Amino acid sequence: MFNRFIFFFLIWLYPVFGFSQEKKLVFIILDGIPAEELELANTPNLDRIAKAGGYARAFTGGEKGGKTETPTISAVGYNSLLTGTWANKHQVWDNDIKAPDYSYWTIFRLFREAKPSAKLGIFSTWEDNRTKLLGEGLKETGGFKLDFVFDGFEKDTLTYPHDSDKQYIQKIDNLVSYEAAHILQTEGPDLSWVYLEYTDDMGHRFGKSPQLSSAIELADQQVGRIWEAIQFREKNYNEEWLIWITTDHGRRAPDFKDHGGQSDSEREIWMLTNFSNLNSRFHSGKASMVDILPTLIDFLEVSVPEAQSKNWDGESLLNKN
Repeated sequence: MFNRFIFFFLIWLYPVFGFSQEKKLVFIILDGIPAEELELANTPNLDRIAKAGGYARAFTGGEKGGKTETPTISAVGYNSLLTGTWANKHQVWDNDIKAPDYSYWTIFRLFREAKPSAKLGIFSTWEDNRTKLLGEGLKETGGFKLDFVFDGFEKDTLTYPHDSDKQYIQKIDNLVSYEAAHILQTEGPDLSWVYLEYTDDMGHRFGKSPQLSSAIELADQQVGRIWEAIQFREKNYNEEWLIWITTDHGRRAPDFKDHGGQSDSEREIWMLTNFSNLNSRFHSGKASMVDILPTLIDFLEVSVPEAQSKNWDGESLLNKN
């Protein structure tokens, strides 16, 4: 009885003395989904997350015709998110990722430097996200390591034989989403990245089509697992979670099959989150891919070296308290 009294007394003291919730974050990239197609699809889980926070169209690709013009290509977009800079700085111009400029730190390195004990995770259908973009373990990135790694299954052709319909990618996405949800729920890493590919494959093959719509709806189910894991953590632990979901590029109208150029439909992306304290820039349609990094850092409330933050091309989408 006495122990129970102490427990409830301590719970009562949390708001009185300002004990804050531990902040955790997961961002998800769903590859190559045009905003127009997302908005037409049946996505109850994404809708629930957006209802709790917000949804907006945004853009990628830098300044069209300017020095920051950036190809609307997958790895290029990922790195713009990770570093808060356009390609003229981070130097990833295509999916080959030949010579990234690691002097522009990713969010993972920034967080590791600010909080060395933080737990970091990646759950990805493409191994290059970790090995090339994040540069895990490389001298050029300070040799930092992730705590939870779940990727590389696209290279396991015995378990996942490659087929022209890309069903092996669908299976890997599903596996990745289950593992991400499991680790988030049981281990609660501080910062995680989930990457799912299948929607882009269906876009390239079929463009605007029932197949693309079905792939989007499947991705919604996969996100739902992760969302449930986050809700479990918030209910059972003293944690505040931010989930931020976006896509890396649009697709070329009218068929929505290809991308890489600077047409309005290729440059248009979208973003949604469970966080409701969003500023007018988020809702204006002027937000961009490079705004996501400052936003995530703002939420995590970690210090960043000025030598890094001064290079960011974006700005936070959160209201300042």
